[in-house]
Amino acid sequence: MTGVSNGRRVTSADVAQEAGVSRATVSYVLNAVSHQKIPDATRQRVWDAAARLGYAPSAAARALRTGRSEIVLGLLPDWPIEHVLGRLIQQLTNAFAENGLTFVVHSSAHPKRPLRDIWKAMTPAAVLALQGFDDLEAEAMRAAGIEVIMAMHGSIQGEPRPPLVSEQPIGALQARHLAAPNRRLGYAYPDLPGLDVLAQPRLDGVRKVCTELDLPEPDVRTVPFDAPGAAETVKAWLAADPPVTGICAFNDNVALAVLAGLSHLGLRAPRDLAVIGVDDIPGASLAHPPLTTVVRDTDAIARGLARRVVDTLDGQQVPAEPLRDELLLRVRESA
Repeated sequence: MTGVSNGRRVTSADVAQEAGVSRATVSYVLNAVSHQKIPDATRQRVWDAAARLGYAPSAAARALRTGRSEIVLGLLPDWPIEHVLGRLIQQLTNAFAENGLTFVVHSSAHPKRPLRDIWKAMTPAAVLALQGFDDLEAEAMRAAGIEVIMAMHGSIQGEPRPPLVSEQPIGALQARHLAAPNRRLGYAYPDLPGLDVLAQPRLDGVRKVCTELDLPEPDVRTVPFDAPGAAETVKAWLAADPPVTGICAFNDNVALAVLAGLSHLGLRAPRDLAVIGVDDIPGASLAHPPLTTVVRDTDAIARGLARRVVDTLDGQQVPAEPLRDELLLRVRESA
């Protein structure tokens, strides 16, 4: 047997020398070329040599052979990558890996390179965007042979299809939990315009339930992330006519800001204002009082998204409706 010097990438030539065959034979065996008649013993010798040397065909070589890469490019909007988004990215990475694909993330937050440079360099098999993006960009991707372009939220090239992941049921669940006779709800909106694609449908869910239950229109206010500023928002809710008695917050971070505003005024949830968040971040159970929150199964969402991308790449018909999204209400003292 021959050796390979440390630090050098193992090549098909190394495998050929190790197995005592030609490079063409190695290529036929490792690329599973069906029309070449190669004895089983020779095939096994090549596989054994490749395993001993730790040889793996390059991604570029696989792309040339199969006509597509094994990369799924994930496009992140200008959102803070915090607990829940970080967890979803990891779960998407795992779900695509189980299907032989590599998930690579690119953030649009203050990019140093144009998006077109990124996908041209990677030539991904598919693009999964957390929200829709420029139609001309999508057209250029499809012209370059990228087979799947999906958006979790928003549309691409004006496709009239629902989002892959629906946010409206979250707001509806919050509102139903807080709703009671003569109760008026408020909605704590995030102080970050980039999150509108998530916040607006959640607010729509709250509004829909208020209409169904004949409650007043929810009082919508943006909550700053500082206690004095949040306190001013809380005072405005309590001074409304009729006064607001329950707050559906965009997420747990916004809900914690509302709790901080209450504390700044010497008030407390739920006695003075009931509060419910979304995501069950680690700090939710440590809040004062512990925060009631909506929990979603992000692992199921990640697996569902990966499945749809893989099925589309394989030429299968995929459903147009949103993914099944199981929501759980984790009730604590704040509501």
